[in-house]
Amino acid sequence: MWAFATGQFGWALLSGIISNWLVYFYQPDQETIAQGQTVFVPQGLVVLGVVTVVGGITAFARFFDAFVDPAVASLSDRSTAKAGRRIPFLKFSALPLAAITVLVFWSPIDGTSWVNAAVLFVTVIGYYIALTFYCTPYNALIAELGHDSKQQLNISTAISFTWVVGTAVAYVAPVVWGGFVPALGRVNAIRVTFTIMAAVALVCMLVPVIAIDERTYVKSQPTSESTVESLKQTFRDGEFRKFVCSDVVYWVAVTTFQTGLPFFVTSLLKLPEATTTVYFVLMTGVSVLFYVPVNLLAGRVGKKRPLLVAFVIFTCAFAYAAALGSGALAAIPAMAQGVILAIAAAVPMAAFGILPQAIVANIADASSRTTGQDRQGMFYAARTFAMKMGQSVAMLLFTGVSTIGVSSGAGYRIAAICAAVLCGIGGVVFALYDERKVVRTLQD
Repeated sequence: MWAFATGQFGWALLSGIISNWLVYFYQPDQETIAQGQTVFVPQGLVVLGVVTVVGGITAFARFFDAFVDPAVASLSDRSTAKAGRRIPFLKFSALPLAAITVLVFWSPIDGTSWVNAAVLFVTVIGYYIALTFYCTPYNALIAELGHDSKQQLNISTAISFTWVVGTAVAYVAPVVWGGFVPALGRVNAIRVTFTIMAAVALVCMLVPVIAIDERTYVKSQPTSESTVESLKQTFRDGEFRKFVCSDVVYWVAVTTFQTGLPFFVTSLLKLPEATTTVYFVLMTGVSVLFYVPVNLLAGRVGKKRPLLVAFVIFTCAFAYAAALGSGALAAIPAMAQGVILAIAAAVPMAAFGILPQAIVANIADASSRTTGQDRQGMFYAARTFAMKMGQSVAMLLFTGVSTIGVSSGAGYRIAAICAAVLCGIGGVVFALYDERKVVRTLQD
């Protein structure tokens, strides 16, 4: 189980690099430009007058890749490879994924240019395609390696731990590149830092390939359905539709918040960018403390109720983020304001790290029992499709509204408010999910 979870650390580290630092690198604020950050792509609402270059590229790439997910899932579900349906995909996609993550930050022209924008467009699309070829088969193994709901919950807990650690390591990047800046300059220091992290990630992503013989643990059979038919059957599952609708909205909210966090620190709280690392490490540490309680609570009362509580807490945390550095919180020191946000977000972070993956595993297992088709890959691909659609919308939303009142940080506050409202809507939709129905099917 931990060999499997090590792979999650690897791709979470790469994902954290892109999610946390891509916009920060290519759409810098005045504070980072003053520190030596080069502006590589045209800034402002230059795409059709309504979208930034970075926002348009990242949104399109995720939107495009969302349609790649079902194709990769179908290839994996139907695979008849001797090594198994999933492990071969992990083996051959790990190196391209690590390499393209680094290339995303290597612009060919040292200055503002549309050529850089074109190269960024290609590399970001390449990154998301490579990520899909690794993550979709990887996630399908959650349901297949776990032979009952308890095992699936434990696997989800383990990979959630390595996911949050991988993401936390990505947030440590400013501390690392800060040590390289005197010798290399800011931009090259960042690039070297991401290259080192990608090398570590590559080794970790290959651990499941080396350590796990899929044929020993997985008994499911290749499906006989086409990609379109498998996708249609997946979305015919009523409980999955409810879950995935709430998931789309949640990902819009959380991606908006996650992308904005470095800006909340530098522009709203007026703190050094390395403070972002302090906050995220704090948030990660507190979150990890709740992993075992969340696991035990879900085992006792189910997964739905803890996740609903997490929706409520996240909604409040996002709303609070909109007030950072404002007169409403003037009595609280800037550093303490960020600490409060980090602690408030820690508990729902633990719940969302563990429970959604386990819920999808339960739904996929229940579907296998009722339909006779082992389409675990397609269920996770459909969930990933929802995630990427949400992330696409979030990138358009954040990069667009962040241009409002740049000097005052008003756009960042609007983004946080939008995240809070959307997270609340996601919770309302998720309340419709009938967990008892799924559990009954698993117990029959």
